[in-house]
Amino acid sequence: MAEAGYLVPQKKVRLSDLRTYKAEGTRWAMLTSYDYSTTRAFAAAGIECFLVGDSAANVIFGYDSTTQISLDEMAFLAAGVVRGAGKALVVVDLPFGTYEASDEQAVRSATELIRRSGAHVVKLEGGERMAPRIAALSRAGLAVCAHVGFTPQSVDALSGFKVQGTSEDAAARLRRDVEAVVDAGAAMVVFEMVPAELAAEISAACPIPTIGIGAGPHTDAQVLVWQDMAAVPADSRRPRFVQSFGEAGQLLSEAAAAYKKAVREGSFPAAEHCF
Repeated sequence: MAEAGYLVPQKKVRLSDLRTYKAEGTRWAMLTSYDYSTTRAFAAAGIECFLVGDSAANVIFGYDSTTQISLDEMAFLAAGVVRGAGKALVVVDLPFGTYEASDEQAVRSATELIRRSGAHVVKLEGGERMAPRIAALSRAGLAVCAHVGFTPQSVDALSGFKVQGTSEDAAARLRRDVEAVVDAGAAMVVFEMVPAELAAEISAACPIPTIGIGAGPHTDAQVLVWQDMAAVPADSRRPRFVQSFGEAGQLLSEAAAAYKKAVREGSFPAAEHCF
């Protein structure tokens, strides 16, 4: 595929590059991706980092909750993304139920996921309470992305989809979460659904790259679920923090309708499509 994107990386993107971006004030983009072909298209656009998110539970498998996806399903999806990612860095989520019980369980799950997929970084949800897991993974030689603020795997414990860090106590707790994951050895951290002013303050003081989703414009990077970014499907409701940068859902529907019409009318396949 021709490299026709915006500032397409010319060498392999490493964690050290993301730290350099932070030091220089250069913002970078992360997108979720779940398969080879879509990832190739995004890699050609110059996306620096892909997240094989457990959001695949909803947008790929149609589950009601991210807690339903398995390690096997994540491994199969991530392997396809890695093969299509080109020079981009690939982060993969540890699914719910594969790391909470113990440090040993976390290391076993993460090493299996990395071995089977070829991804470069594992991501897990939770701040201070998950610092021991992050430390264990770091000791095992694995790169870890932390995830604080709203953590979708804990949506029931958090009483729904709510912005985090809105009170003084909650903001202090979020600061402790970030400090804990940094001290434990996390290589980067996602802030989800955090007030923009608080995210800006913590990001400025944080020594590792910060990635925002619903956390305002002043984190070091941004991440979106690609189906939200490209409006697929066209009629889905999107969170407030999402901007759709294309209408791929509408284009897909139009293409499928044109295909159906050509088949029904007998204009496809035509002579040029026959052997």
